[in-house]
Parts: sequence; structure tokens; C-alpha cells
Amino acid sequence: MIDTARPTAHPLAAAPATEPLAVAARRRDRSRRRRSATTDLLGILAWISAAVAVALWLASPGSHSVVGIGGWLTDAGIVAGLIATDLVLVMLVLAARVPLIDRTFGQDTAIAVHRSLGKPVLYLLLAHGALLTLGYGASAGTGPIVETIALFSTPDMPLAYLGLGLFVAVVVSSLVAVRRRLPYEAWHVIHLLSYAAVLVALPHMLSAGSVLAAGTWQRAYWIALYVLALGLIAVYRFAVPFVVTVRHRIRVVGVEPIAPGVVSIHLAGRDLDRLGARGGQYGVWRFWTATTWWHAHPVSFSAVPGRDRARITVRDLGAGSSRLGRIRPGAFVSLEGPYGLFTSRARTAPYLALVASGIGITPVRALLEDTDLRPGEATVLLRGSDAQQQYLWRETADLAATTGSRLFAMVGHRARSRATWMPEEDLRRGVTLLSVFPRLLESDLYVCGPRAWSDLVVREARLAGVPEHQIHQERFES
Repeated sequence: MIDTARPTAHPLAAAPATEPLAVAARRRDRSRRRRSATTDLLGILAWISAAVAVALWLASPGSHSVVGIGGWLTDAGIVAGLIATDLVLVMLVLAARVPLIDRTFGQDTAIAVHRSLGKPVLYLLLAHGALLTLGYGASAGTGPIVETIALFSTPDMPLAYLGLGLFVAVVVSSLVAVRRRLPYEAWHVIHLLSYAAVLVALPHMLSAGSVLAAGTWQRAYWIALYVLALGLIAVYRFAVPFVVTVRHRIRVVGVEPIAPGVVSIHLAGRDLDRLGARGGQYGVWRFWTATTWWHAHPVSFSAVPGRDRARITVRDLGAGSSRLGRIRPGAFVSLEGPYGLFTSRARTAPYLALVASGIGITPVRALLEDTDLRPGEATVLLRGSDAQQQYLWRETADLAATTGSRLFAMVGHRARSRATWMPEEDLRRGVTLLSVFPRLLESDLYVCGPRAWSDLVVREARLAGVPEHQIHQERFES
């Protein structure tokens, strides 16, 4: 339950922030504008890459000799294939965890865009295959079945069909209704097939017909795109994490139960402060034990790493995470990251509003620890269904006391009378985000918790008039 009339008061134990408010506001606005400009530029470059691919084909001599309906169908199929392949490479770049992309709009947003491209790319690939089959068949005077059999006898075409089949499997497995029924490990293995789909489709691009004939600008352009996309994957998904892991030598030094199904994993390593982790960020952790080595876990830091210590806090949300509570001290740990824009670096407004539910407390607690605050600048709302969900609340209260922040708590199951993020009692009392955060419109709102719950908080913030660039959301599956 929340008491909006009497906020929790805390003694001040830290010096106030030294940067004047107006100076901080101008600095944050400049940073936001730079990120926005970079976001626009990256989006423009992605579409330009597809436009250049089509333009190079249109500039080639063979694209102008269109004869009959078969020629039109064939050309439409070629264009669909070029755009689809370009977008597949864009998807790979978005999933490559490139630091520029992460700093610009965050890895979560990048993956969301990556997922949103899946269906359009699949439709374009299916159109590519269907239109070419119909076009070749119309030009040759044969039916689609005969033409399909003929295409299978063409060098490298069986690989093209295999690549299409793999991509269909990846997209279907990523549908929400399907993914919820698959163990994470099975989904992850299927998703890795996207790399195989890209690789097995390349030979037919280079050998089929004259679209990418040897010695043409088109061929050079596509090879460059493939090298760029796969190179970024190789560097940032494999090489950099390997170097980070070897350099910092992270090991488990303790596993501390803090609530039923929730543990804090204490880690030790070398120069962990040089990871550059900011409060609110997460890493992708792999624990090298017999039962956990094959499962990577995206988990937030629950405290800002020190010189030789770090900590993450994990809730049992499935078979993979449940095994982490049984890890013994001494286990070797590899790390990808840190990632994420759920940090003070993304701030744009003078005040700070933090809302956390359940295990969503972990990035919020670390963010509060890592932010230079004046007394009264930040307000924190902690949300739990019951007393057992008050993970790290005492630590967060101590940090609020140190920074002079206001702290509220709201406990109880969500109301059933309507879709809301609050318990029934607080809903009836007329509690709103604006009553908890009187300066909400002048605040950056950071929300972390289960997906359905956090979406409801963000919906209310938008209805209250909070600008989109002031809303920062971290969601996880409950």
C-alpha cells in the first residue's frame, strides 16, 4: 500500500550534485538531440542500402529487357529478393550488439526492430521465390510445378530453398504464441539458424543468372554488405566477449538467497570497474558448469561493479534460471556486455521518477546508486504483489536516504476491476502516477518490471502527457 500524503523521509548523507540544474538540462538536451540524430541517420542508411541495391540492379543492362508477363513477374521477384536480403543483413547488424547502436537507442530497442522485420522479410522471400517460379514458368511456357523441379536441378538452388526453409523456421519460432510453448534453449538453437540461412543463400546469389555477375558493381556491393554484417557479428558477438572474459577472469564467489526463488550471485574478477558498466545496464552471462554452460542469461547488474567485485540478482523464471541458485563458488563466468540505455546517460529532464516491480528492482537499484542526485530530485516507487516480493528494498531505501530521494512502497495484487498496475485499494483511493510523482511531466520516468505490468504504467504516463523521450522502459517476461 502507498501513502502519498506522508512520503518516507530519510536523512541526507551525501553531498548534493555539483552541476547547476540549468547546465545539466542543456547537457542532457544536447545528448538527446545527438542520439535522435544518430537514430535518424542509422535508419536512413538502412533504407538507402536497400535503395542502392535496387538502383544498381536497375542500372544493369539485363534489367531493361522485360518481355511479357513472365518478364514482369521475374523482375518483381528479383526486386523482392534484393530488398529481403538487404533487410536480413540489417537484422543481423541490429543483433550484433554494436556499441554505437547500443549507445544510440539501446540493445532492447534494436532487438525489437530486429524482430519487427522478421515477418516482412519472410513475406518478401516467399514472394521472391513464388514470383521467380511463376515468371520463369510463364517465359518458358511451363507450369509452376515443372519450373520448381527445373530450379532444383540448377546449381546452388537447393541451398537457396534450404535457406528459405531455415528462415521460415526462425520466424515461426519467434511468433509469440509459438515462443511461449518452446523452452528458451530450443528457441535459441532455432534462432541461430538465421546465420546458417544467410550463409547457405549466398552461393545462389553469386551464381544464379546475371544479377550479380562477376566483375559488376552489384557483386562488389553485396559482398561488401555481407562482409560488414558478418564481420560485426564476428567481432561483437564473439571476439569482444572473448577478450572481456579473458581480461577480467570473472568467477562466482558466493550465492546468497534473498527470497524464495531469488538469489544474488556475487562475482569476483580483475579490474571489473573497467567494464564501463553503468547503473541500469545488463550483461549476458554464461556460467561454465556442467548444468549451465549451454545457456546464456541476460541479467542486470544489481549493484554498480567495483574494482574486483560485481553482483547480479536472479529470480527463478524457468528451468535455466533456476539452476543458477545451485552454482558453487569458483565457477568460471563469461560475459557479453554491458548493454542497455536504461541509465542516467539517457536522462533528458530535471527530475527522476523510478518505478520498479518484482525483480525489476535490480536495474533501478543500480541506477539509483550510479546517479548524481540533489535532495528531492528523485522519487522511487517500489511495487510488490506481497511481502515476499520485496527484493533489495532495504538496500534501495538506504540509497534513497543517502541521495535525499523520496521513497514509496505499494504492496498488493493487481486490481481485477480494470486493467491497472495498482492494487484495488490504491485504485479506489484515486492514486495515480501524478499523485505519486507531482513533477512527473518534468521527470524522466524509468520503469522496470513484468511486461504486462510495465506496459500499463507506461500507458498511464503517456495519457498524463509525459513526452516519449522521457520514458525509459525495461521489460521482462513474468
